[in-house]
Amino acid sequence: MNISYKWLKEYVDFDLTAQQVADALTSTGLEVDALEEVQSIKGGLKGLYVGKVLTCEAHPNSDHLHVTTVDLGKGEPSQIVCGAPNVAAGQKVIVADLGCVLYDGDKEFVIKKSKLRGVESNGMICAEDEIGVGTSHDGIIVLPEDAVVGTPAAEYYNLESDWLIEVDITANRADGLSHWGVARDLYAWLKSNGYETKMHRPDCSKFTVDNHDLPIEVKIENTEACKRYACVSISDCEVKESPDWLKNKLNTIGLRPINNIVDITNYVMMAYGQPLHTFDADMVKGHQIVVKTMPEGTPFQTLDGEEHKLSDRDLAICNAEDPMCIAGVFGGKGSGTYETTKNVVLESAYFHPTWIRKSARRHGLSTDASFRFERGVDPNGTIYALQQAAILCKELAGGKVSMEIVDVYPEKMENAVVDLSYQYVHGLVGKEIPTDKIKAICESLEMKVLEETAEGLKLEIPAYRVDVTRPCDVVEDILRIYGYNNVEIPTQLKGSLVIKGDEDQKHKLANIVSEQLVGEGFNEILNNSLTKGAYYEGHNAYAAENCVKIMNPLSTDLNVMRQTLLFGGLESVQHNVNRKRANLRFFEFGNVYTFDPEKANLDDPMQAYKEQYHAALWITGKRVEGSWAHANEESSFYELSAYVENILRRIGVKPGMIVRKKSENDIFSAGLTIENRGGKKLIEMGIITKKLLKQFGLDAPVFYAELNWTALMKVIKKNEVLYTEVPKFPAVSRDLALLVDNSVEFAQIEQIARATEKKLLKKVELFDVYEGDKLPAGKKSYAVNFILQDEEKTMGDKQIEAIMNKLIAQLKKQLNAELR
Repeated sequence: MNISYKWLKEYVDFDLTAQQVADALTSTGLEVDALEEVQSIKGGLKGLYVGKVLTCEAHPNSDHLHVTTVDLGKGEPSQIVCGAPNVAAGQKVIVADLGCVLYDGDKEFVIKKSKLRGVESNGMICAEDEIGVGTSHDGIIVLPEDAVVGTPAAEYYNLESDWLIEVDITANRADGLSHWGVARDLYAWLKSNGYETKMHRPDCSKFTVDNHDLPIEVKIENTEACKRYACVSISDCEVKESPDWLKNKLNTIGLRPINNIVDITNYVMMAYGQPLHTFDADMVKGHQIVVKTMPEGTPFQTLDGEEHKLSDRDLAICNAEDPMCIAGVFGGKGSGTYETTKNVVLESAYFHPTWIRKSARRHGLSTDASFRFERGVDPNGTIYALQQAAILCKELAGGKVSMEIVDVYPEKMENAVVDLSYQYVHGLVGKEIPTDKIKAICESLEMKVLEETAEGLKLEIPAYRVDVTRPCDVVEDILRIYGYNNVEIPTQLKGSLVIKGDEDQKHKLANIVSEQLVGEGFNEILNNSLTKGAYYEGHNAYAAENCVKIMNPLSTDLNVMRQTLLFGGLESVQHNVNRKRANLRFFEFGNVYTFDPEKANLDDPMQAYKEQYHAALWITGKRVEGSWAHANEESSFYELSAYVENILRRIGVKPGMIVRKKSENDIFSAGLTIENRGGKKLIEMGIITKKLLKQFGLDAPVFYAELNWTALMKVIKKNEVLYTEVPKFPAVSRDLALLVDNSVEFAQIEQIARATEKKLLKKVELFDVYEGDKLPAGKKSYAVNFILQDEEKTMGDKQIEAIMNKLIAQLKKQLNAELR
């Protein structure tokens, strides 16, 4: 929401600077994202001064140029070549000095020392249109004799800059979507902080009905979607360009002026938060407005010429025969305001936010009006906005109010009433705020005190505060104005330790691992939890039926919650590869979501849904490239595996706590699964299939690992970090060359070995694989290293031999392995 500093001052009295206003608004919860100085004339007339033409002579090499000397009040006069026909000695003029920047639309040019037909020129004597103070180009500007030489042009023209305050409005603060709404919060803050201030806005005393020549009948058929509808007709309007004050206001906040009628509706919306719509009264057939839904598939053409099919859930503003407007969203072609329009109907209404939001999404339309209706406008502000617009139509378009305001309000919307206990406020805030301060803040926020007791207040909340319906909401409002920074930490808690739980440990370890990965050359990425449902079609591991679907998606690209971090990361890889960044190492931490149809239960709907915290790694391209000390080297699965092992080691997962298996995940052409002893899947990693890479336009292999961080935290939950002395007794290394079937994986050998000797076996490593003609068909050879160690004594040969024989026996029994 763009707010004009000067416009804001029209509604609330203050002497704060623009920066102080921005700080105050941020402290009240209307966070200011940007503060920018805005000038009504581009460039602010910088570098332009009042000068006096001392001499004016004909140019020796031109019949229309003149050579002048001009006093700019800086000592030595400047020689300037001028082509204006009206330049003469003794004139006071506006001069662009050297270095001044002038603008022609979006183009700009700098005044530099130059030569015109061989004569040096050190500036430029300007016409109105050249500096933006007018449109005339008949000649240079000639100022009155009393103009003071050397005066900056900005000072001479009383040019005042404005400040654009860009406020980030959260979805619950619909009341802040106008200058008047922002002024209300600023007023409350000023009152709370001891400033003398008042609020004021134009009254409606100028609103009068001139005649009854253009009556409009209004009927609401759908009272669920339209709670209130008001309108008034204005006849004999002259549609023309708006006056400068109105155009400047709209330009400052980034709206393009169109014509006086349309600009009035935009002005009222930005001033008071009530969207208005204008119909050409001569196109309202039957002089009747009917608010209703149309049959499914009814054709409708919007003002921009686009064809739409109305749903039976789209609220339409219709005349006696046809729909004229998608209510609160977009007007229809032929129903707007044109240069030929003479009579208009102004609409001011309250539409149900859900109806408007769904219609806007359904048709892919988003307007300033729908943005406000979707969040909830003030139902009590419709008539005030309508009257203000009608007054301006009379003043700026010469129109006449030609009917009494029709206000159809079938069922009045009641204000919320909240009982607020002082004790509740103190308990929730953690500080005793004086009761008179609490009352004063509530009243400054236009909450009406219905009852007051020693224990608390009964408050009536204004209808425009759609987000305040409970005592805790009122406390939040009190804190916004009182200032969160004014709530001190109780003395008894200072220096105390906060008890940390599993969530703290989860995030602490995630931060440690993140730092480790960054040190290893990774970059962290962050992707949207909403993703494209099409990614999951045809996959077994991540089936489409297990997606958590969005009921009202913004688009087909954001219609499900992600089951895996994979696809978001591949989008990031694709984005970088397309921009010539091929060597990538990414990691991400984030939540994933699944739905199990078999667990669907109407009595407990959440039983079918699961949310878990995952971590993921992506590697692609070269591990080393362009190094003088190392030949180019491609990334590999083994590199990825090493990074994963480093993570496991860092968080305290010991080798005996996990089991490695071949991955059955169909996103991998080859992969590995790591489980806990109970068979719970902890990690999956492997090489992404070419078919999947092709979907993202990727040619180079991508190596991917996804870690179930939630499950890993459970594995290490009972781990205690203890100091361990360096072993006093030596470890023993033994190697075995095992002849096994081609189907046997090293993970099976490791699993059998650890199950056979749980205490003394410290490490199992594969250091060679051989497959060749010298081996029997269907066989391969694994060279495996076993590390044994007894921390209490030196191991003897008999003990070592017994353990190795036991290992060999189990490998022969379970895998039919043979020693080579």
